[in-house]
Amino acid sequence: MQSSPTGNHTVFYPVTYILTGIPGTEESHFWIAIPFCLIYAASLFGNSLLLFIILTEQSLHEPMYLFVSMLAAADLLLSTTTVPKMLAVFWFRAGEISFAACLTQMFFIHVSFIAESAILLAMAFDRYVAICDPLKYTAVLTKSVIGKMGLAVVTRSFCIILPLIILMKPLKFCRTNLLPHTYCEHMIITRLACDNITVHVWYGVAVALLVIGSDIVLIAVSYGLILRAVFLLPSKDARLKALHTCGSHVCVILMFYVPAVFSSLAHQFGHIIPGYIVNLLANLYVLIPPMLNPIVYGVTTKEILKRVINLFYQCWSRSSVLS
Repeated sequence: MQSSPTGNHTVFYPVTYILTGIPGTEESHFWIAIPFCLIYAASLFGNSLLLFIILTEQSLHEPMYLFVSMLAAADLLLSTTTVPKMLAVFWFRAGEISFAACLTQMFFIHVSFIAESAILLAMAFDRYVAICDPLKYTAVLTKSVIGKMGLAVVTRSFCIILPLIILMKPLKFCRTNLLPHTYCEHMIITRLACDNITVHVWYGVAVALLVIGSDIVLIAVSYGLILRAVFLLPSKDARLKALHTCGSHVCVILMFYVPAVFSSLAHQFGHIIPGYIVNLLANLYVLIPPMLNPIVYGVTTKEILKRVINLFYQCWSRSSVLS
């Protein structure tokens, strides 16, 4: 780490940071890492299996399943960007991370989060068209349109998060290079700066309110219109089928936004809430949704569940023949 005196402070030009894990739980780090590792293994397996089944099964190349595959890819990126380093910190005390690697990790964490929010909005639009205007479904959501939506999701995420990285580069640090966290998070790093970070704070607020907030509002409006259309259906069976289809999406939406909102609030009121609680909440939204999303879609979607069962049956049959 390079440093130079400036006024009453020593300004740091950090070459590396040290991730310290969850403050106040150092003695339990080894044991905390075990469920984290199991959750990560489940996330890797579940999302990889989901991607494999959707991409290899021609009958699943429909809008809803293509959006599910996008969500699985975003989940894989989010968990793989964070959890391996997290486990290294807990098990091997290998918390050292270069400034460039820290910015890279931060970039992909936030890109994944913004992308998942946009994918959930796209999935809500998909369900809206399928239930409220089913005759136009195949005409509106063509593969070309879905491809453009996927490109828009990636482009939007990069364009929103890239300015944060640009704003981070010139910051001067005058406190410490110790990060009391398990991964590099935007406000955790900027709070170590001795520069004015008002721009960072307001940019974060703008992203939360204008981007994530607008996604949540549009998703809520979509499902409000869906519910109205569902209850106007003449057949009870049709109503139940529509509600069942939307139920899995609502579960995924809640699992994604609720931990994120609580984590954001915990950061804002960090002076009231103990540090280890803030840290645990921040870990929840990079661990829980990637693990539970493939389970929700695998169990509640008959087409995916059928392919999963067939795949396991084929693997079991082959192993029985070989033995």
